[in-house]
Amino acid sequence: MQQLIETIVRALVDFPEDVKVTAEDRDHQIAYQLTVNKTDIGKVIGKQGRVAKAIRTVVYAAGSQSSKRILLEIND
Repeated sequence: MQQLIETIVRALVDFPEDVKVTAEDRDHQIAYQLTVNKTDIGKVIGKQGRVAKAIRTVVYAAGSQSSKRILLEIND
């Protein structure tokens, strides 16, 4: 799942080497935390959060077979 997130986000940003995804396993969910360069945060979120919503939709669909809930948090 981390590889999927990195692949999607690296195609969107100007500084792909700064893209980092970490996973935190919680009780009934797995939280992926995405960190990008400060100048790229707008490209990842998009106008009115549309790009972020699209990324989350793909990630949630890919993790739908998992027994745990998937969360994607975008850190600035």
